[in-house]
Amino acid sequence: MTVAPFISWGILAYFIGSIPTGFLWAKARGIDIRTVGSGNIGATNVMRTLGKGPGITVLLIDAAKGFVPVFLVRGQGPALQIVCCLAVIAGHNWTCWLKFKGGKGVATSAGALAAMLPWPLVCVLAVWAVVFGISRYVSLASICAAAALPVATWCWTHDSTLLGFTGVLGGLAIYKHQANIQRLLAGTENRVGRAGPPGQPKSVNPDGAPGGRALPKDKS
Repeated sequence: MTVAPFISWGILAYFIGSIPTGFLWAKARGIDIRTVGSGNIGATNVMRTLGKGPGITVLLIDAAKGFVPVFLVRGQGPALQIVCCLAVIAGHNWTCWLKFKGGKGVATSAGALAAMLPWPLVCVLAVWAVVFGISRYVSLASICAAAALPVATWCWTHDSTLLGFTGVLGGLAIYKHQANIQRLLAGTENRVGRAGPPGQPKSVNPDGAPGGRALPKDKS
């Protein structure tokens, strides 16, 4: 295979990943998601700010962004799938539409892995679910899942290339959670079901609007 398919698919995958779903959804409601909650454009911050419906929708769309380009190149060799996977995640994490600032890439990575390494992904999702169920921290669950990814990949494939690739993905996801790690260590990270740590004011009102302004009810 020549280098041209790698370049063309890599560019296409990047631009698919670069669609800032959470930012656009919140913007349609008159909110800059970067200025509320954690400031992240991902599904978790959308859910905290706008509610479960928008949050779940953004999560599914972000996962679909990762799935589509990797699925489309199936059968053309693992190298091209790896390029598409890395490119689509890079597009989400460093979107060109928001001055190369984006999300953490967890949902987009999960979608890409669903197309490429579905069984290791199942193991990783199980780790996420257990950690989240015990701690109620989305960030901690995502960090533990990222750390488990290369281990699960090796157990299923015994492929050193895929081990290295998923090690890079896991390391990138953990790197993108630096601020969360600092808050976890400081005891100030938000749990699901509570807007902030004890003794600190909430950043959003019960209706999800910043600054005490109620949002119209979401009908999606």
